[in-house]
Amino acid sequence: MALKTKITEMLGIQHPIVQGGMMWVGTAEMASAVSNAGGLGILTALTQPTPDDLRREIDRCRAMTDKPFGVNLTLLPSVSPPPYAEYRRAIIDSGVTIVETAGSRPQEHVEEFKSHGLTVLHKCTSVRHAVSAQRMGVDIISIDGFECAGHPGEDDVPGLVLIPAAADQVTVPMLASGGIGDGRGLAAALALGAEGVNMGTRFCATVEAPIHDDVKAMLVSNTERDTNLIFRGFKNTGRVAKTTVSDRVVEIGTRPGAVFEDVRPMVSGAKGRQALTTGDLDAGLIWAGQIQGLIHDIPTCAVLLSRMVADAEAIIRGRMAGFLA
Repeated sequence: MALKTKITEMLGIQHPIVQGGMMWVGTAEMASAVSNAGGLGILTALTQPTPDDLRREIDRCRAMTDKPFGVNLTLLPSVSPPPYAEYRRAIIDSGVTIVETAGSRPQEHVEEFKSHGLTVLHKCTSVRHAVSAQRMGVDIISIDGFECAGHPGEDDVPGLVLIPAAADQVTVPMLASGGIGDGRGLAAALALGAEGVNMGTRFCATVEAPIHDDVKAMLVSNTERDTNLIFRGFKNTGRVAKTTVSDRVVEIGTRPGAVFEDVRPMVSGAKGRQALTTGDLDAGLIWAGQIQGLIHDIPTCAVLLSRMVADAEAIIRGRMAGFLA
């Protein structure tokens, strides 16, 4: 069973399904499992403490799959940013051919990756940013709707509007991201103008995801209402799973005069990593999207992808065709 799209052709993959970059989750175990299942697995560069660690992780992933995989490089605003140029050099020197970029001001990185022949996917949360990224020369746009985990931007436009709005203005192939986790979402994304999908939260609830079983169980038990929007007042909105920690972050962040320093101790990456690895849901933030409401099991990546494609094909060939008079 397979769906052939511009994405499968460009990336050399069987299924038009990409695993997005996820901090602490995008390791060789996760990326290789997705790639071996026929999708595109992605390592998260900044999960690795140093560029040399990233080189070793790329080598580990290459030993675990002979299929295409990529690396995510997310550009975050910071007073002391990581050495992005060195991570970029590690990606290029390691012979990686596909990179996912995200965040602000990616032009320097896009130009350097393109000059070395890499295929560049760039994640955007608005049509205007997608158009700008296309002008920079990216090969694929991943358009991220308001339903997503992570940072959905400040426009609050959900995928049902954002995907076709972007398709009206973007000429390079698009991945639909945010709120997608089954064959219905895949079929809908294709109908709305995308050539494939990018998923994060759904891949966290798989056998191979390198996170604690208690976190996976939480994703299964949660509903679409079990997320919090944090950092709204700081113009850096993030969607996370609803926990005692994120409830507290929302409460503090909405106080008059609140500043980021008021919540910093609760939202550190180290505490988020502790939550994922120990299963202590009160240790730190757990990033998750509204798709939690459609996650009902913890399959292998192979079962998840084959099921998604089969269900999408059944919808396209069967249910949708049945509406034709």
